[in-house]
Amino acid sequence: MITMKDIVREGETVLREVAKEVQLPPSEEEKQILAEMLTYLKNSQDEEIAKKYNLRAGVGLAAPQIGISKRMIAVHFEDFNDKKYSYGLFNPKIVSHSVAKTYLSGGEGCLSVDREVPGYVPRYEKITIKAFDQDLNEIKLKLKGYAAIVFQHEIDHLNGVMFYDHIHQDNPFTIPENATACDA
Repeated sequence: MITMKDIVREGETVLREVAKEVQLPPSEEEKQILAEMLTYLKNSQDEEIAKKYNLRAGVGLAAPQIGISKRMIAVHFEDFNDKKYSYGLFNPKIVSHSVAKTYLSGGEGCLSVDREVPGYVPRYEKITIKAFDQDLNEIKLKLKGYAAIVFQHEIDHLNGVMFYDHIHQDNPFTIPENATACDA
């Protein structure tokens, strides 16, 4: 079981590396790791389990965050319209995106970052991703709003990018050009 002690914190080089593609079909170990990543997210959102194991709640987790430089992400959340997303994905990539941008007015957080980082994180309002799910089906997801933000945050981890890299350095609360708040 993945716990907070397994989560790599900012400053570790693995978080700044471009993760390697997973050779398909993935190994049994890679499948197991991805399943455990998804289980962490589910456990972290269960009050009893989270309290028992001292887990910080998360909606997404990328393999580099547990020290594994491979292109694997897990997400488990509901968007603002109560639509559920629960995926373990191999080799996800953004294949198209909108010109319009969005951001969370409360900013973003990260399991690998143990501090508040104030500021708006500009993201594409809509994205289309392609990936392979845990059963090795090639899937295509069209995402918008909060779901698009979560997936972009996790895919950024696969490219060595942290959410705060996107925040305007001089004025963290600059509203990104061509953007609307996602949670407005």
